[in-house]
Amino acid sequence: MLWQFQKQRSSLLKNVECIRDHPQFLTLHNLTTTKMEFMNDSTLVNVLYIIQQFGFEAHDPLVEALVTEAWRRLERFDVNVLSKFSSCLADQHLCFSPLMGKIADIVNRNLETIQDLRCLSVLMVSISSLISQRFQEQLVNKTEQLFDTIDSSQVNIARRIVQFLRNIKYSYYPLLERCNTVFLSNVNHLDLDSISKILNLYHSLQFHSFEFILMTKKRLTEMIPLFDHPASFVKLFVTLGPVAGPEEEKQLKSTILLMSEELTSQQALAVMGAMAEMESRNSRLIKKIASILHKHLDNYKPVELLRITQASIFLHFQSKELFVKLRELLLSYLKVSVIPSEISLLVCALSMLPSPHLDEARISQIEAVLPQCDLNDLNSFATSVLRCIQYDHMYRNNIPGKQLKLLQKLDHYGRQRLQKCSSLNLLWEEVKSLKGDWFADSLLEETVVTLQRLMDEINYINVAGIASFISRTNYLSTSLLDRIGSVVLQQIEKIHPFAILAIILPFSALNYDPPQRDEFFGACFQRLNSYLSILDPLMLVFLGYSLATREYFSEDLLKAIFNIRFLAKLDSQLEHFECILDKRKKPLPYGSHNTTLGKLPKIHSELNTQIAGSRLPPGAEKIALEFLDSRAFCRNIPHLKGKSAMKKRHLEILGYRVIQIPHFEWNSMALSTKNARMDYLRERIFGEGKSSS
Repeated sequence: MLWQFQKQRSSLLKNVECIRDHPQFLTLHNLTTTKMEFMNDSTLVNVLYIIQQFGFEAHDPLVEALVTEAWRRLERFDVNVLSKFSSCLADQHLCFSPLMGKIADIVNRNLETIQDLRCLSVLMVSISSLISQRFQEQLVNKTEQLFDTIDSSQVNIARRIVQFLRNIKYSYYPLLERCNTVFLSNVNHLDLDSISKILNLYHSLQFHSFEFILMTKKRLTEMIPLFDHPASFVKLFVTLGPVAGPEEEKQLKSTILLMSEELTSQQALAVMGAMAEMESRNSRLIKKIASILHKHLDNYKPVELLRITQASIFLHFQSKELFVKLRELLLSYLKVSVIPSEISLLVCALSMLPSPHLDEARISQIEAVLPQCDLNDLNSFATSVLRCIQYDHMYRNNIPGKQLKLLQKLDHYGRQRLQKCSSLNLLWEEVKSLKGDWFADSLLEETVVTLQRLMDEINYINVAGIASFISRTNYLSTSLLDRIGSVVLQQIEKIHPFAILAIILPFSALNYDPPQRDEFFGACFQRLNSYLSILDPLMLVFLGYSLATREYFSEDLLKAIFNIRFLAKLDSQLEHFECILDKRKKPLPYGSHNTTLGKLPKIHSELNTQIAGSRLPPGAEKIALEFLDSRAFCRNIPHLKGKSAMKKRHLEILGYRVIQIPHFEWNSMALSTKNARMDYLRERIFGEGKSSS
């Protein structure tokens, strides 16, 4: 009753410490200790839950006594009590305990009789760290069976299901799609915390919902004026920043700069990470956040020091004092570390700092843990060693033999691990994110040989991942691609439409057709056909491009891409600066004649529809200005890549005159002054020469 009263009080009046320190609370505490054996099961677990809400730690005698009593009764708990008890244990970080294992066993034995998805979703999250792959699949199947028993307002149930999938690293699209529908139908009621959690889960599962991002972006933008406390605003900054438009980004940065003095060490770290993701060029904010990080540097864990190093380098922040302090801390952690994954991230961070070097003691430390390393650790070590070798070669004109011998050992252990691998799923966990020169030069061929050896294990669950790996590595293995083609034809009904693009991509990128070419592409497109209207616009464009390279053209796909509605959706993903000029080349006030693309009138889609100037005065034109950074061009020559060229074409179809500003012109010595840049822009936009205004 006390907890129910506490929950009803306004946030300003809540004071758990005041309640805990009250003399009568101690009386209740002692009474609970002596009377718990007389409580029914539900009351017992509720009291445990409430005691934890009041901030009592797991080692408190009352908490221990309640857990022990609950363990004694465990087999007789109904599913509601069992789920709440499992949640209490998870809050105590007992996910790997024998007690949680016992709960998992009870759920396994009684799964067929469980009909409450709310309770089951809580249990699934709690026991997810302890269950076998077969049990995971049973839980996923049970969830699908029960999903229609909940109404569309059950956001928490849907979020827990997505959390369970994240915990077991399974991007199961049918369930993700159904959960996403629940989130979409409740998006106007989602708070910042819920949106943040859902987007983080989606990111971990590599699940992309164009519609959810579009709707939550609008909702988050509306929240910008509502938060004036650093904790809430930092969460908004981190969540909205990476998807924000120029105006929203400006608001976020100016506000966080005003709050910067109040930021904690963790909040500053979160802001720095978001700024890296946003590719921020705000030097004042970068310098301010970096100074806060520097002040708290002694309090960060090794993995956090790596994040600080990566963000500082990526944002081009140069500070000798910060880098010296980082090096000292990283070395101090490294000298006492014995965990391979921790050693690899510490070495990685050291290798990214200016003047990277590995002394003999550090090389010996790495060599000692190599037999325990997985392919990710080996790849991280190799990348770090190569950085050091490159630096020594360029600036010291020598390459220490110890570093070369370490590279040879890394090659040896990498090949040995691949040769001993006997499970495709275990192999995939290690190779799915591998990249870099060492992997491509030393292990790629051996990895493909291992995949070929295990290719009978390729099925509808992992086929998209294997296909993505082949696309990313550009390694043509006809036997692997033929196996992918065979699995698709046999199991196409089990493959989710969202996975189709990844499956088609290697055939397009590597210019290869499977034996049953027409049947393969026909089955893929047929599976995808009913989803054309809800696919992410860029995904749809790349799908059309991939099929076109294999000379497979579908009328339905062409109609889906070349129509006003689709182009309007695509436009919402493109960041361009827009202005409108009248017939005398004078700017019009923004918004007075602007077509809001997201609210176009409903029109039948026709391939030759023109919308240019549909709401503009006679002779006026819309200008789209886009800055092209280095990623828009080929690495070796300033040749525009296909994505940016396609973006220009689509904007022109929408009625814009497109002006693209290459980074190598904008950042050139010729445009090193503000006046030179202004003249350059006038010339590009208005066709004018130099002006004194």
